[in-house]
Amino acid sequence: MSRKVYVAGKLVPAEQATVSVFDHGLLYGDGIFEGIRVYGSRVFLLKEHIDRLYESALAIRLQIPLSPAEMTKAVEETVKANELIDGYVRLVVTRGPGSLGLDIRRTSNPQVIIIADTISMYPPEMYENGMRIITASTIRNHPGALSPKVKSLNYLNNIMAKIEGTDAGTEEALMLNHNGEVAECTADNIFIVKRGVLKTPQPDCGLLEGITRGAVMRLAREADIEVRECVLVRHDIYTADECFLTGTGAEVIAVVSLDGRMIGSGKPGPITRNLLDRFRRLTRGA
Repeated sequence: MSRKVYVAGKLVPAEQATVSVFDHGLLYGDGIFEGIRVYGSRVFLLKEHIDRLYESALAIRLQIPLSPAEMTKAVEETVKANELIDGYVRLVVTRGPGSLGLDIRRTSNPQVIIIADTISMYPPEMYENGMRIITASTIRNHPGALSPKVKSLNYLNNIMAKIEGTDAGTEEALMLNHNGEVAECTADNIFIVKRGVLKTPQPDCGLLEGITRGAVMRLAREADIEVRECVLVRHDIYTADECFLTGTGAEVIAVVSLDGRMIGSGKPGPITRNLLDRFRRLTRGA
């Protein structure tokens, strides 16, 4: 079946889905996006993703040409048109085509693009055995320059850190903020467990507050696990009992080594496994 992409207000075959070369999303990374999972033909936490999309748009003064209700309907129709059972939705809004310059007054017609397709996850054995990560020398963008709450199209900061990870033979890389504190990984949020308490960096450390991150924190509290958002440094990860990442693609995956130093027992811990099981029941009903 030929994939269909929502662009310019309609569904078209993927090979016909185009945007202008003068679009400021292409020229300057001027736009926003959301990555959303589909489980059993159901779009997971769609309202939360739509809310964050419109908040990002407001923050960068981007006028989305659809209402939240219309955007929700467009996402659901794109998933249905592609007969997607389990997969991924990439929802993009660009500033639209304009002149070769930064002035947004010379842009018009913001573009909404919705892609629904399958997703490549980490291999199953990595969920069983955990993953290794390294600390990237590339730090997170300063939160005083652009709020990390904005999920923008410019991911060069994360890409450069990801390159460091792949060069080191790891799937992910830890990013610190300008103060040397733990922020997040290149595409995932990070958690540790210490003496039964679940800890994750607080928002003002420069992280993007992931939708999956929020869902896992709720699941933990429902399981009577204490959750704290606080400042973390690498020492806290090196000495943690457990560590795991959360993300749209990653779901919940254990980290067993940072910078070659074993974390805890060197295997996925009981709280990590518990939360992964709870997350899978939430998303798959299994």
